[in-house]
Amino acid sequence: MNTLYGLIERLIEISIQNELITSRDAIYMRNRLLAAFQEVHYEPTAPTQTTLYETLDALASLAASKGIIEDTLSQKDCFTSTLMNLFLPTPSQVEANFWHKYDLHPEDATTYFYKLSQHSNYIKMNRIAKNMIFHSPSPYGTLDITINLSKPEKDPKDIAKQKTMPSLTYPTCLLCVENEGFSGTSHLPDRANHRMIHLNLNHHDWMLQYSPYLYYNEHCILLSKTHEPMTLTKNSFYNLLSFVQAFPHYFIGSNADLPIVGGSILAHEHYQGGRYEFPIHRASVIDTFSIKTFPGVQCRLLKWPLSTISISGSSLEEVAECTHYIYEKWKVYSDSKVDILSHTGNVRHNTITPIARKKDNQFIMDIVLRNNRTNDEHPLGIFHPHTDVQHIKKENIGLIEVMGLAILPGRLQKELEDVKAYIKGTSNQVATYHLAWAEELKHSYDTTINIDRYIEHAVGQKFSRVLEDAGVFKMTSEGIMHFKQFIDTL
Repeated sequence: MNTLYGLIERLIEISIQNELITSRDAIYMRNRLLAAFQEVHYEPTAPTQTTLYETLDALASLAASKGIIEDTLSQKDCFTSTLMNLFLPTPSQVEANFWHKYDLHPEDATTYFYKLSQHSNYIKMNRIAKNMIFHSPSPYGTLDITINLSKPEKDPKDIAKQKTMPSLTYPTCLLCVENEGFSGTSHLPDRANHRMIHLNLNHHDWMLQYSPYLYYNEHCILLSKTHEPMTLTKNSFYNLLSFVQAFPHYFIGSNADLPIVGGSILAHEHYQGGRYEFPIHRASVIDTFSIKTFPGVQCRLLKWPLSTISISGSSLEEVAECTHYIYEKWKVYSDSKVDILSHTGNVRHNTITPIARKKDNQFIMDIVLRNNRTNDEHPLGIFHPHTDVQHIKKENIGLIEVMGLAILPGRLQKELEDVKAYIKGTSNQVATYHLAWAEELKHSYDTTINIDRYIEHAVGQKFSRVLEDAGVFKMTSEGIMHFKQFIDTL
């Protein structure tokens, strides 16, 4: 039991250091933790010398050994989230703290909420730290590359258990407000230590939370309080701009509203934001233009692989209305010479990915033109990663990739090591779908170059191609000419 007591003392000590509780709460918290382990005895014990994550992992293993929980990853996650929930204020108290700090400065409010989400282990920083992150030059500036290792693989015991469990309807989806405080199941992740902040923006109720698996700094999600499907309307642009008006140190964007070019969750209205400068924010300008209807808005054509119009102005309303105007024009625009058809019969293909931010008292909206049409040559999408780059990235190109941050599958960690070995001639074990690429890299490899940097650059080149494939107007002289033909219609 001394191990248990030492871990309990360490968790209390860490939580005091992280300002989740004060020393006044120590006895109460000790007793609540003992109760969680069905213990009625206690012996004063020195805290263990472990991190927050090591402490929680050890406590979960003890709970499994005592038969309190099953020895599966999902059960352990649910148990540790329930433990951390003991240290957290209620949602109403978190909101009160948030808005008190907001009145002093909006950054103080988000910093408080972000740290709370980390210190409670809702954001699992130890798993996020496993992600591989590097940067790669491209014709469009430096691109950001991550290989996502933070989401743990499914435990086979959890998968087997799911077969015998009834289908669940509560919460309706991963983004619903009912996830706040939900204990979690083998179907749905642990959310006992989850908190949200209620916002009213553009006369609509929203909830602000952070992503439990951060892809970038302060990666937040703004979700509709009601479960309603993703749409892109004029209101969407007012929503985005209203958010950056309230939190000018954050950007926010929306996935497109159509399959293939949209996000992975289209059933619940939501946006993603945060405190991060993406490569698209550093893109150079090819040309500037104006739209007569909106004299207060400055318009720029960006040098970016996905066709992007960036607009800015001091008036929220004018920038929102101009965004909607461009969106409506694009929805019905066709240019068959570059494979752009707005509709097939009654099926719409054109949409946008809008991204809002505020800088120097100017509202900025980057409007990325998208089209989800397919054909026989490209059954997954004409403006989707083509076959020769799908060994690196096959999934939808959503908001985050649009802005120049690659979220690549975890399988690449091992596969890239195999490619390196193949290039160096120490192994022939390389995935079939990487073989042509590996041969090409082996032929071009200069042994004086660091192999790790060589592969990182090669991956970056592939991601640059992924983005180029998703661009409706290519960044060639012909493509830019066709892009300007669309601009002439505005």
